[in-house]
Amino acid sequence: DARNHGGSPHSPLMTYEAMSLDVQHLLTRLGITKCILLGHSMGGKTAMTLALQRPDLVERLISVDISPVSTAPVSEFSAYVSAMKSVKIPDGLSRSAARQLADDQLCPVVQLPQLRQFLLTNLVEVEGRYIWRVNLEAISHHLADIMDFPVFHKPFPGPALFLGGSNSPYISSKHYPEIQRLFPKARVQYIEGAGHIVHQDKFEEFITAVLNFLPPP
Repeated sequence: DARNHGGSPHSPLMTYEAMSLDVQHLLTRLGITKCILLGHSMGGKTAMTLALQRPDLVERLISVDISPVSTAPVSEFSAYVSAMKSVKIPDGLSRSAARQLADDQLCPVVQLPQLRQFLLTNLVEVEGRYIWRVNLEAISHHLADIMDFPVFHKPFPGPALFLGGSNSPYISSKHYPEIQRLFPKARVQYIEGAGHIVHQDKFEEFITAVLNFLPPP
């Protein structure tokens, strides 16, 4: 889990440089000297940042449905964060009732059911109260950083796969020159019928594409 997500600690700082360092520290702790790195969306930008900062640590890179550019529109993400912040759930509800209530409250802003289900995985019960385990304050404060991408001049020399959903705008042909500049050995592949959350929408096809990109054992 990235900082401010899942079971990882919360921090007021939320930049790609900071998140890249988190991964570097994790690799050191696990004793991994070189890895194949896969990241989705914000995680993809973190993976790209690490590969560009420390190419010695990354053998191959897989960026899932994200390009090394500023991501627009910011507005929909800030709307999702605001919608999550405004969810009100009374104490003492069962987990299924709490999820249903949160789902109903998110529905007007987050219209895609798959995306609501994805966001609702962050709803957790702590001592009888339902809270979001993501640090919404830090995320909303750093939304411009998260949507942006750091400036790099030296390319990553290893193989890279940009794996997009055919129904998603986040790896577009207008990004190809920048992908090519920073990742000269990149190839771009789309999974037919998948949206932004490629691995949820088309799981089998996603796994096949990833396995095909890995070096032979």
